[in-house]
Amino acid sequence: MKTDKLQEYVIRAEVMKLLSDQEIAKVNLAETAAHLLEGQEYLDLDQTVQGVRRASWTSAPTGRVLPRDAVPASTWGKILTLVNNTPYVEGRKP
Repeated sequence: MKTDKLQEYVIRAEVMKLLSDQEIAKVNLAETAAHLLEGQEYLDLDQTVQGVRRASWTSAPTGRVLPRDAVPASTWGKILTLVNNTPYVEGRKP
């Protein structure tokens, strides 16, 4: 398995550990949403190494995403800390 794919799994697993059962249910609902609103912050759970992103009309994913508004601010803060402290996130070196 490539290092980047392994790191994707590790980051996704760590993010999911931060979520309560209620928040996980919201993520599951968000996965079925038609699209994100332009400018909405999200974490693509299939591409976590890209870090937190903002949706645009041309590039918003519709799959396994965690929109910022699906979790409380305290949980989003923990996710940001996790992602920002992971050396494999885009723009950082291991």
